[in-house]
Amino acid sequence: MSLKPQSRRDLLKTASAVVAASSVAGIAGRAAAAADAKLAGGAVAPIDQALSRAVEARAVPGIVAIGATDKGIVYEGAFGRRAIDGGPEMTPDTVFWIASMTKAVTATACMQLVEQGKLELEQTMGELLPELKEPKVLEGFDAAGQPILRPAKRPITLRHLLTHTAGFVYSIWSEPMGRYEEATGVPFIGECKNESFLAPIMFDPGDRWQYGINIDWVGKAVEAVSDQSLEVYFREQIFEPLGMADTGFLISSAHKARVATMYARKEDGSLAPMAFEMPQRPEFFMGGGALFSTPRDYIAFLQMLLNDGAFNGAQVLKPETVALMRQNHIGDLEVETLKTVRPDLSNDANFFPGMSHKWGLSFDINTEPGPAGRSAGSLCWAGLFNTYFWIDPTRKVTGTIMTQLLPFADGEVLKLYADFERGLYDALKAA
Repeated sequence: MSLKPQSRRDLLKTASAVVAASSVAGIAGRAAAAADAKLAGGAVAPIDQALSRAVEARAVPGIVAIGATDKGIVYEGAFGRRAIDGGPEMTPDTVFWIASMTKAVTATACMQLVEQGKLELEQTMGELLPELKEPKVLEGFDAAGQPILRPAKRPITLRHLLTHTAGFVYSIWSEPMGRYEEATGVPFIGECKNESFLAPIMFDPGDRWQYGINIDWVGKAVEAVSDQSLEVYFREQIFEPLGMADTGFLISSAHKARVATMYARKEDGSLAPMAFEMPQRPEFFMGGGALFSTPRDYIAFLQMLLNDGAFNGAQVLKPETVALMRQNHIGDLEVETLKTVRPDLSNDANFFPGMSHKWGLSFDINTEPGPAGRSAGSLCWAGLFNTYFWIDPTRKVTGTIMTQLLPFADGEVLKLYADFERGLYDALKAA
């Protein structure tokens, strides 16, 4: 991952037509809608209005949203341009770096191998990945500022990794982990260097939930048992079957020509462009967060999960596997607010403040109906650069909304995410 004008090292350490005749962004957004969109323009006007107005006001850069049901895509809207000050228009085929939305893909690959008996959820990962054989817990730092480590009380299992209960964390939301990286020189995981896997755990496996580099370890497990790189495995077993030709780790020149510009939110609320690209000569393929994709590609992946593992004539996962992935796998533990220690990269993040929410394999699960329309038991997650998705198995609705800016959990984008979700459910109800 590289971001400029800040240095790579410093940043990576942490890391419609009905709106108004004069609304160029809105008109462009509706013109981009796919021919198979089922909802009439009037029904989705509130979505178009919210997204186009935000772009016109420069509250967000260009933005794309797509919604689908088990019947197919029902909404597509693309607003603004790939850069605030010009360039081609945003389209559903604009390329975005989707960061941690990669995790659901890695979890899908992992569960394919579980289906085949090549991996097991209760499998001790140290037996497969020697680096995990004797995990160490960071207890603190000595007077010289050096880390104090102790052996973990129990081994790390595949289930621990898939549920973020293994003890691994991100330094973006962990002061001790950031301090450890400073003291030891261990790089942030986003640099895609194998040395990042030397990071200790912050608590004993199974003791609590905390978001971290766990799915990168799952990616290593997928590679170990498949004898393929994630780039090849994903392409052959997930992307090609689903028709996702615009998704991968290694970005081509043609894809670069369609990439949305990355922005940073300044203190005064304005947006400043920055150069960005994930490492293209990585030491490992980052299963936790290095894919590029398009909204139209990613909605195909989401439709597969919505449709019990089947889409585009391909059965990517068995229905019983998808049902298992949707379940709570952390018991009485709770998904906690991500408290930022790097406000340039993330705000505090909690999609359901005040609500108990759980974790599946590997998704956030709201235990009560969401405020914008989704049912209890829906799945969701997001990417660092403000890309988001949800899957509602009860009402058979899924959606994704993508833009490119930091910090994560941007207030303007989260409001638009809720506007999109609410507008989609309202339109479906009225249809």
